[in-house]
Amino acid sequence: MTKETSPTKVQLITIDEDHLGQRIDNFLLTKLKGVPKSMIYRIVRKGEVRVNKKRIKPEYKLAMDDVVRVPPVRIPEKDKTKAPSAKLTKVSQLEARVLHEDKHLIVLNKPAGIAVHGGSGVDFGVIEAFRSLRPQQKFLELVHRLDKDTSGVLLIAKKRSALKHLHDQLRYKKMQKDYQALVRGAWQASDKVVQAPLLKLTLKSGERIVRVNKEGKPSETRYKILQRFEGATLVQASPVTGRTHQIRVHCQYAGHPIACDEKYSEQKFDDSMRAVGLNRLFLHAARLRFTHPDSEETMQVSAPLDPVLVSTLNKLKKI
Repeated sequence: MTKETSPTKVQLITIDEDHLGQRIDNFLLTKLKGVPKSMIYRIVRKGEVRVNKKRIKPEYKLAMDDVVRVPPVRIPEKDKTKAPSAKLTKVSQLEARVLHEDKHLIVLNKPAGIAVHGGSGVDFGVIEAFRSLRPQQKFLELVHRLDKDTSGVLLIAKKRSALKHLHDQLRYKKMQKDYQALVRGAWQASDKVVQAPLLKLTLKSGERIVRVNKEGKPSETRYKILQRFEGATLVQASPVTGRTHQIRVHCQYAGHPIACDEKYSEQKFDDSMRAVGLNRLFLHAARLRFTHPDSEETMQVSAPLDPVLVSTLNKLKKI
């Protein structure tokens, strides 16, 4: 039998600018850590959650000075153990990879091999790790995402207002993202833009992949050659849209899959890259340019390549 705990009384929370405009369901997910989404929707539907003493729907957006009634919720003790310990090596090492931090945001050089958030068989990700590292920080949310095996610049907002400001920049394509990718073969100098619609699919095995498909969403990536090598090219890839696996699939579509991409690459090329020591996907978010959400100044943050990527390039023959 699972041991259970329960808060002893109702919480009444007054909304400030950090949660202004947030959906009530998302707000409750952050306040009731470990509570399943299904339970969140159930207590909202039953009217146990109230805003200004009135029933609301899950999509209700919080306003300044709203008073939210959060009921006590019984959850299994085991569900509350999922937060990673700040002492875990993988978690504590993230602190050393912070490139910039102020009152509004954290800019991280995310390592390859750690997801940005938990779920789908992953116990924890970057955001859960930082909530564990900064227990006093009441608001921490991802601004955007990187694939688990991709390294590089990742933004985390420390205020609701900063998150909204940065999301607006993404929505209106005012944020410039530049990745570096090592791809198979000689990238053609004329291939400066790849425009190909992308569609997410789930295979019979349950694996999720992305394919170029006319029924997919419009997608565009701009490319620039950085260095040519024997059998490979280092390119800069700048996505105009932000689709899942966009750069990886566009490289494959162009005939130049990224080195050691388990989903979209080619075995012979990958074997040749592993022979010189590459043990991960060669895709790195190298630079991000955006407007600071408070000062309105243009910020450009660069993340250095990890040592294994630098070592791989040094072992290849330039042409």
